[in-house]
Amino acid sequence: MTATPTPALEVRRLTVSYGAHPVLWDVDARFPASALSAIVGPNGAGKSTLLKAALGLVASDGGQTLIEGRPVRSARDRVAYVPQRDAIDWDFPITVREVVEMGRYAATGWLRRVGRSQAALVDACLERVGMTGYAARQIGELSGGQRQRVFIARALAQQAPVMLLDEPFAGVDARTEASILKLLHELRDEGSSMVVVHHDLTTVRSAFDWALLLNVRVVAAGPVGETLTPANVRRAYGAAAEPVDQAQASWAG
Repeated sequence: MTATPTPALEVRRLTVSYGAHPVLWDVDARFPASALSAIVGPNGAGKSTLLKAALGLVASDGGQTLIEGRPVRSARDRVAYVPQRDAIDWDFPITVREVVEMGRYAATGWLRRVGRSQAALVDACLERVGMTGYAARQIGELSGGQRQRVFIARALAQQAPVMLLDEPFAGVDARTEASILKLLHELRDEGSSMVVVHHDLTTVRSAFDWALLLNVRVVAAGPVGETLTPANVRRAYGAAAEPVDQAQASWAG
């Protein structure tokens, strides 16, 4: 009998509320290893909250998170997080290179200088996202797409096998989105596991392997083709959502 592979990320009965308002309710989800997974759902569905609660960045009312089968508190070195753009202070006086170097602090310590081997790794991460020429820039001087690349480079510098990305395509142009997707596919093919909060069902259908359809509770989860069916999308978004989604698909095609 074949053993079930250990998920990259698993949440069990995760519940989060803000005051009396439930944001996530009793969510069970298993995101597969070595896959590009999406969390999708309408505004206010709890997509970003799921990632933050899984990492302990917001308090939960109950539930458990496992990274590669281990409690998150003992597996933080196995996961990297790319936050939403609006969670960053873009006026902070820090350069692109210094942001990426932060990805090595868990290995080097906050008070130690980045050594030669660590600097070479930072260089490689900057090159992989096409930001080598911007290393000395202050992060506030960058475009939206460039900023996303920098924080993906910081996540790469952590060398964690699991990466959680919260709306990495927000505010970027089509060319940048395509280049980020290409990089995510390369990382997946190299064995990395990625969980991405995204809103465009057309992109998820064409570029992702697995999806969690969420609206406070789990609506459906599994391979993209089995999850993002018209019936499931209507359950998550409401009766008017599927015609809009079909129009997006027609435009994309």
